Amino acid sequence: MIEVRGLHCRYGPFEAVRGVDLDVAEGELFALLGTNGAGKTTTLEVLEGLRAPSGGTVRVFGLRPDADRARIRPRTGVLLQDSGAGGTLTVVETLRLWRSLTSRPSDVDGALAAVGLDHRADVRVNALSGGERRRLDLAVATLGEPELLFLDEPTTGLDPESRRRTWALVRDMVARGTTVLLTTHYLEEAEHLAHRLAIMHEGRVAVSGTLVDVLEREASRIGFVVPPGITAADLPAVTGTLDRDAFAAGRVEIRTRALQDDLAVLLAWAAHRDLQLARLRATHASLTEVFHNVQDKGVAA
Repeated sequence: MIEVRGLHCRYGPFEAVRGVDLDVAEGELFALLGTNGAGKTTTLEVLEGLRAPSGGTVRVFGLRPDADRARIRPRTGVLLQDSGAGGTLTVVETLRLWRSLTSRPSDVDGALAAVGLDHRADVRVNALSGGERRRLDLAVATLGEPELLFLDEPTTGLDPESRRRTWALVRDMVARGTTVLLTTHYLEEAEHLAHRLAIMHEGRVAVSGTLVDVLEREASRIGFVVPPGITAADLPAVTGTLDRDAFAAGRVEIRTRALQDDLAVLLAWAAHRDLQLARLRATHASLTEVFHNVQDKGVAA
């Protein structure tokens, strides 16, 4: 569906995107993550045909977005960070206007209900709250269930209930065959929705893959209170690394890439010595840890 190879984008001397490779398969939801300035929105603008690349190749439906936008646009829905929605039209009039500009059959009433704005249909857009305008933007983007949907920060400014409603709408569209490319600052959103994801840093893709693939790049953790009378030399051999400072403070902290194996060794050791491992916890790495590691080091550990 989307294929990007060696994408570069420059603003004068500044290179916002530096050699990005990206593939999005038909029917999947792909999340593009990164801090402000990482290159997410610029990459999205190139894919949408709003900006020409400075270098590399970009294909959407096998076509060039910058040269073939007229052929690509009818098959896509786009939610920008700021649509500029406003004016004196009502909510329903706005959707009807956008429906007139698309060749896809569109259910205006259904689109309003899906984003929870059916009760606001006759309200003028300039009287909506910021969150309501964002939901209207989403209704416009999803009119007619496009084959490909670009969502740039779709839940920014939404309350928790509206965010959950948006997630449900996006999941339903993907289940019916829509391909979605999502950018978001909410890591929880990517964890809930994405089949695959990429984390950008300074214009490059630092980490990409399924959530499991990405999390496996970061070590898991095992921790418990040091049992009475136990020294570091008494601990069994495991593949992970012991935090010596934490041990000196009275807690065993082990970072490991073999969580199940090392945990089994520790439990067997404790059972053999008849020890209680107080406040035992064993946790996989979180997407938050991976994300911050990328921002600190440029790549996942």
